[in-house]
Amino acid sequence: MSIRTTQRVLLRRLLPDEEPDGLEVRQGQFHTVVIGSERVVCLPRTRAAAARLPRRAATLAALAGLGLGFRTPEPLLQGRTHGTGEEPFLVLSRIPGEPLGADALSDARVAGTMAAQYATLLSALARAGADESVRALLPRAAEGRWCRFAEDVREELFPLMADSGLRRAERELLPLGGLPHVTRAVVHGDLGAENVLWEWRDGLPHLSGVLDWDDVTLGDPAEDLAAVGAGYGPEFLERVLALVGPPDQGLHTRIAAIQGTFALQQALYAFRDGDEEELADGLAGYR
Repeated sequence: MSIRTTQRVLLRRLLPDEEPDGLEVRQGQFHTVVIGSERVVCLPRTRAAAARLPRRAATLAALAGLGLGFRTPEPLLQGRTHGTGEEPFLVLSRIPGEPLGADALSDARVAGTMAAQYATLLSALARAGADESVRALLPRAAEGRWCRFAEDVREELFPLMADSGLRRAERELLPLGGLPHVTRAVVHGDLGAENVLWEWRDGLPHLSGVLDWDDVTLGDPAEDLAAVGAGYGPEFLERVLALVGPPDQGLHTRIAAIQGTFALQQALYAFRDGDEEELADGLAGYR
C-alpha cells in the first residue's frame, strides 16, 4: 500500500496545501521521502533510521550556516504524534531541481558544465574543511574506520555470502588496510548522482543544491570523488579531477579502494537497520 495512503492524515497535516495522491514519493536507503511543492517530508524506513532523525536535523541546521555556495535542505519541523500510529518525521525545505544521470554526459557542453560545477562543489567542501569554525561543528572520521569496516563485513555479512561472494569481498576489502587517516575536507559521504540537484537554464544544467547529509564528516575527499566516479564513470571523474587541481599522492588509489566498497557499505548498513530490501540489493553480487 502506498505511503500516500498509509500516512494520509500525517501528510495532510504536514503539507496542508497539497493533495496526498499527487505527491511524488522517492525511496532512499534510510527514508521514504514525500515531496511537496515547498516542503519535503522524510519518513524513516526503520527504527534505527528514526533514532537518527534528531542528529540529522542538527547536522542540516549546522550546514545551513556554513555558506558553502550551494543550497542544502533546512530542517523546518521534527516530531512524532504519540498515540496516533503516525510515523516519526522530519520536514525539510525543498530544493528545486532534479538529479541528472550518466546519460546527460552524451552532450559535451552539458558534461563540461557539470564537471566544472562538481569541481566548484568539491573545492568548496575542501575550503570548508580548513575552516576552524567548521571543524568545531562537524565530526571527524574515526581513525581506523576502514579497517573496522572490513572486520565488521567479515563478521556480519560473510555468513550471508556464497563462496564466490566471499572471494570477491576479500578482494575489495584488502586495499582498505592501506588507507591513511585523512580529515582535511568536509565529506558529504554519499555524493552519488541522486543526491545532487540541477536546474536547466539556457540549455545547460546549473547545480541547485545537495541532499542527504546523514554521513557528513571531516574526512578524505577521495570518498566523495569515488561516489562521483561510481555515478558518472571514470572519464567524467578524471575531468572533474583535472578541474579541482593536481591530485595529492595516492588519491587515485584511495578513490579506487573506497569505490570498491559501495555495495558492501549498503549491505552492512541495511543489515544493521533490518532493511531486508536494501540488504538483498547490496548483496546481490555476493550470493
